[in-house]
Amino acid sequence: MKTQFKIAVLISGGGTTLKNLIEKRQAGELNVEIGCVISNNPSAAGLEFAAEAGLANQVVDHRDYDSIEQFSEAIFKIVRQTGCHLVVMGGFLRRVFIPTDFQNQVINIHPSLIPAFCGKGFFGRKVHQAVIAKGCKVTGCTVHFVDDEYDHGPIISQSVVEVLEDDTAEKLAARVFAVECDEYPRVINKLAEIISNKN
Repeated sequence: MKTQFKIAVLISGGGTTLKNLIEKRQAGELNVEIGCVISNNPSAAGLEFAAEAGLANQVVDHRDYDSIEQFSEAIFKIVRQTGCHLVVMGGFLRRVFIPTDFQNQVINIHPSLIPAFCGKGFFGRKVHQAVIAKGCKVTGCTVHFVDDEYDHGPIISQSVVEVLEDDTAEKLAARVFAVECDEYPRVINKLAEIISNKN
């Protein structure tokens, strides 16, 4: 029997992306198993979603490590131990170094059309506020492979969301997140298929 493809989900805060992935899996729209949830923040609300869903979850507090290298190695050690094939960042706000065996197997979703409104400091409402302040007519979300820089790796997919004249950061964030909720599982399913066929 073929082993179920497993993903590790990395979170830092509210866990809305994790919650969506759990719901999509329960609805049969995400064809992978969530093998583990890792948070760098011991008080991340997303850990409650993981616990409620019966998912293995661990905290790797970045403050316990002297370097990004040590922090990254601690995370990927858990990923390997739990047999996960793909690492999915879901609102994970710390930089990590990607080890050789996980090159092109770590992905992130960012709430803008990279290379616009991305990089260190651009996350959450800050992104949408910047889009509105700049007078942009469109924004969206980007799924990309993660490399050793913030919001920088090769782009996998982008979806466009119109910016409306009466938009607030909150309204725009809600519409972009609604698109993310479909786009991220779609990309994960496709990558799971590709990686499984290689192995």
